[in-house]
Amino acid sequence: MTALPVEHAAVLEHLVDVRPHRHRSGTVFDVGTVVGHPGHRVAVVETGAGTTTAAALTERANAEFTPAAMVFVGVAGGLRDWLMIGDVVVATKIYSYQGGRSEDDEFLVRPSAWSVSHRLDQEARRLPRGDAWHSFLPDQVEGGAPAVHFEAVAVGDVVLNSRRSELAQRLHKSYNDAVAVDMESSGFAHAAHLGDQVRAVAVRGISDFADGCKATADREGGQLLAARNAAAFAIALITALEPDDDAAGGNEPPPSPVPTIRNKNIARDNARVGQQNGVNFGSFRGFR
Repeated sequence: MTALPVEHAAVLEHLVDVRPHRHRSGTVFDVGTVVGHPGHRVAVVETGAGTTTAAALTERANAEFTPAAMVFVGVAGGLRDWLMIGDVVVATKIYSYQGGRSEDDEFLVRPSAWSVSHRLDQEARRLPRGDAWHSFLPDQVEGGAPAVHFEAVAVGDVVLNSRRSELAQRLHKSYNDAVAVDMESSGFAHAAHLGDQVRAVAVRGISDFADGCKATADREGGQLLAARNAAAFAIALITALEPDDDAAGGNEPPPSPVPTIRNKNIARDNARVGQQNGVNFGSFRGFR
């Protein structure tokens, strides 16, 4: 699952032989295979921002493809000064922070939370050890590859662009272990949890610091860099899973009358933002 066009495009850079798959209700998935890994088939959809559509289309994708795993990939705002633009955060815990009870003089938080699939968490933690995932990065950047962090994230239907707002203070006080914020992961996680416990993980690239300077960071390329780095890590994670023998062995359905999309996007300009080193997408492997 991806929320934004930049995140969707970042995933497609890693796929070949991409074909549109049209759901009977109108949703269009792009289905292809990972470059150099014909046994790993991926379906990608762009949901738009927000938890509600993320949840609805996660459920739709799960029912349509019965995937071996689902990944939501995209950008996030960082809540820690030690993060860098372009760093990758694998969400070990996903908070839905908007639930609560409003009293006259206080807001009592009543959050929901979901943990990452243990199997995907274990595979993801192996990737940074040997740095093999770096080969999936779009280019080599001065200063080395982005860091990968395994941390909690907080999610709500709000663009947070302040460290001093009431919401920022609430997150600091009640969700203190969350290192980043986004707008889709909780809807995705909830739908995956209800979908017969399908394996699911959210992978996010840090595009800004939720500090009032989001527009500047986006103009300087932070969003593009974060989307590409998150997509690279997610694709590396997908290829670490067992391949789909049907996809590699030629048991494909008859060709679609719709022409195949030969993606020729080339990642460029994966440059550093200022002095900092640097898409949302759901991947589905092993259709059954």
